[in-house]
Amino acid sequence: MQERDVMEYDVLIIGAGPAGLSSAIAIKQLNPEISVCILEKGAQVGAHILSGAVIDPVALNQLIPDWQHRAPQLATAVSQDEFFLLDEDTGIKIPQILLPPQLHNDGCFIVKLGEVCAWLASEAENLGVEIYPGFAAAEVLYDDAGAVMGVAVGDMGINKLGQHKADYALGMAIHAKYTLFCEGARGSLAGDLENKFALRKDADPQHFGLGVKEVWQVKPEHHHLGLVQHAQGWPLDNSTSGGAFIYHLPEHQVAIGYVVHLNYQNPTLSPFEELQRFKTHPKIRGTFAGAKRIAYGARAIAEGGLQSLPKMTFPGGILLGCSAGLLNFPRIKGTHNAMLSGMLAAPAIVEAIANDRQRDELIAFNTAFAQSSIWQELQQVRNIKPAISKLGTLAGTMYAGAELWLSKLGINTPWTLRHSTPDNTTLKRLNSVAAIHYPKPDGVLTFNKLDSLMLANVSHDHDQPSHLQLRDTLIPITVNLAQYGSPESHYCPAGVYEIIQHHDAPALQINAQNCLHCKTCDIKDPQQNIHWVPPEGGGGPLYGAM
Repeated sequence: MQERDVMEYDVLIIGAGPAGLSSAIAIKQLNPEISVCILEKGAQVGAHILSGAVIDPVALNQLIPDWQHRAPQLATAVSQDEFFLLDEDTGIKIPQILLPPQLHNDGCFIVKLGEVCAWLASEAENLGVEIYPGFAAAEVLYDDAGAVMGVAVGDMGINKLGQHKADYALGMAIHAKYTLFCEGARGSLAGDLENKFALRKDADPQHFGLGVKEVWQVKPEHHHLGLVQHAQGWPLDNSTSGGAFIYHLPEHQVAIGYVVHLNYQNPTLSPFEELQRFKTHPKIRGTFAGAKRIAYGARAIAEGGLQSLPKMTFPGGILLGCSAGLLNFPRIKGTHNAMLSGMLAAPAIVEAIANDRQRDELIAFNTAFAQSSIWQELQQVRNIKPAISKLGTLAGTMYAGAELWLSKLGINTPWTLRHSTPDNTTLKRLNSVAAIHYPKPDGVLTFNKLDSLMLANVSHDHDQPSHLQLRDTLIPITVNLAQYGSPESHYCPAGVYEIIQHHDAPALQINAQNCLHCKTCDIKDPQQNIHWVPPEGGGGPLYGAM
């Protein structure tokens, strides 16, 4: 049996996102002699990064205090902040004075997060960090004591039948004293670690939303640099929670997106189509008159909050950023907490290596995290997500506003609401709901999924094993289609799942080459029958302006 080549580092980081890059930079700032390697499954740093994004600069200010002077092109200061409650025909703008202060965006910046990550990567490389894009970590490796000792990179050059092609290459093993998992929401290796080390033993299930986003080039008269708009209400009903964002970027570009929380009940709902409907609202469509759509993408976000946090440390490593789930749900901001978590890990790792320790559990990180601003922030807003899930959008939002105001006044509610129902169990049977019939796209303001994919620059080698694996090949027809009307063909924002007729019987066709790596199928499938594993490194979307 062929043996893997092995590379050795002090620290291995999985994922070149905000958490991983910040941790690498912070480690090198503390001790330049520590060797640090980052593996990134995207073809380049930022290729798979998608977020709104309005960021709180607190972490960036700490990590690189002069970043605004050195990279002024990265961020646009928020100049105006608006929040709307919409019905089908009109909407109400909530006065800023009525919004809890935590929801204001004063001092925040609009960014394209992929560009921020690319810049952070260059800073990390200047400090001596080695970054390898196009290499997907496929398997966690353990030493004889059961501690994490690194990862194996996915093999290359395997065809659909599992046979070696002429260019086959066995993925190398990368060993490290400590391995940091920064894969983003619903990381495949993070899931393996949660199971092996029972990291979720004391936590509620993680909860997710799916964000679908477009970037448009708009006419100058419709552009307001630095304007930030958020909206709740139509087109979702009161029992389905979610919301929209519109951010005005430089060069007359506008980012628009819709987040649908994945505890929704109607199996015919399509988050992609909800974004298309949202754009047609009378208060929204004017911005896009005469405009051109230039980018598209989608990504799941972890929004369960404090109650859903797993134990983050285990022998040999840590879960960081959205792999753990550090989003501040009501603020719709997680980048600063992801970065801060990576920076918080750095001293514990540097201290352990300085004392010739390796692959133990970094208890010092847990202590620091419990005393950090991340914990305090998540503690303050811990009841918001479960309140909206339990009470519905209208009553839940009113409850959230009251609790946020009380928190700002220094009054913290003594109770903690739980949300123990996983997102995949919330769908109702098809025969008990009113099916949603979406309007046909006009090709000007609204579009279909396949046309949108061209703007995501998706690429996978067609002759490779599908990275979307079915644990039971019968369930898509006998359960999903029969009971729910094939929800995967609705929630997937890339048209990956399609019911076709095969030998006069329905069958599920998986168009894996379309996959945006959003992870929604791995989250929302009713019986958790779809298992997302990394495809060959470098595959997937190539986001440029997201």
